[in-house]
This record gives sequence, structure tokens and C-alpha cells, in this order.
Amino acid sequence: MSTISREEVARLAGLARIDLTDSELTRLAGELDVIVESVARVGEVATDDVPATSHPIPMTNVFRDDVVETPLTVEEALSGAPEALEGRFAVPQILGEEA
Repeated sequence: MSTISREEVARLAGLARIDLTDSELTRLAGELDVIVESVARVGEVATDDVPATSHPIPMTNVFRDDVVETPLTVEEALSGAPEALEGRFAVPQILGEEA
């Protein structure tokens, strides 16, 4: 027995401002009905003894521990820069303003 009718699909398509042909309405009504039945079948399987999960495998934190370290000195940070000026990275001027 179909739970999703062509009229319901047409109403939803109208709300979403999607133009559907008659054949698309019929096809989508059938496809949505299969989806609803599949979800209902999953609901029947999920019993109280089956724990709810959001992932099929356990997830673990993949981040490293936050360890405080000594920061780079200005000289170390600028050591790989093509050009430095007054302890800062020097870059080409792009806005045409006076420096």
C-alpha cells in the first residue's frame, strides 16, 4: 500500500518551487514510498537492546596533546623569508597607497 501519493509529491514540489512532469510525479511517489518503507523497516529492527550509534565504528580523538613549546624568535621566523624589513615580512605593495 502506497503511503506517498502523487498529490503529496506535487504539493511538496510546489513548496520547493520544482516543476515536475506527470511521469516524474509518479516515479518520485514510488521512490519516496520505498524510502519511507525502508526507514520503517529499520525502525522495527532498532530495539531497546540495540544501542543507538551515530557511527558504525568507534571514533577516537585524532588530535595530538596540546603541549606548550617555546615559540620561534623573530629571526627564526624570518629566516626563510625572501625579504624582511624592520623585523617583519616584506611583501609587494598592492593597494597603491603611500608607505
